[in-house]
Amino acid sequence: MTTKELYKELTYVNHSREKRLHYAHLVINHPELIPKLLDILFMVDDKISCRAAWVFEFMCGEKLETCIPYLDEFTENIHRVHLDPAVRPVAKICEYLAKAYYAKGANRIKTSLSRQHQERIIEACFDWMINDEKIAPKAYAMNTLFLFGNDHDWVHPELRMIIERDYQMQSSGFKARARQILKKLNKNS
Repeated sequence: MTTKELYKELTYVNHSREKRLHYAHLVINHPELIPKLLDILFMVDDKISCRAAWVFEFMCGEKLETCIPYLDEFTENIHRVHLDPAVRPVAKICEYLAKAYYAKGANRIKTSLSRQHQERIIEACFDWMINDEKIAPKAYAMNTLFLFGNDHDWVHPELRMIIERDYQMQSSGFKARARQILKKLNKNS
């Protein structure tokens, strides 16, 4: 399947879990499609890029290690994603990576996610925290930053400062996640 053919296929992806899973399994079963999916995902001004992000998120949710060969490309480009329906799944993938990296059991993410990958993810997450994003990317970013703050000393103080500064102006969903993260930050200090 060419990039053009995959692009056309992605027009059939909608918000249904069934469609997203169908295409996620298609990509898992045909890993040669992953670079093409990422090419489409990073056509950041194109609405179809959002559908590629949904499929990539579901692929990572089903089989996260499938993304390992593409961590460089993914982390180099996540800061470019700006359409709301694409930012949420990209932020969710960042959280998947952070959770896998800090999971108790052994996994390949722990050995594949480099310090540079982490720094790019941290940078993107802070951008989502300070920019006018919806609650979901901010919530995923808070959790991701909290986790990576375990190995990056400067992250927790910055995260605390942003949460406390923005707390009063944010939605109840933001406040609920912020309280959880602040509680964890207080426990760690």
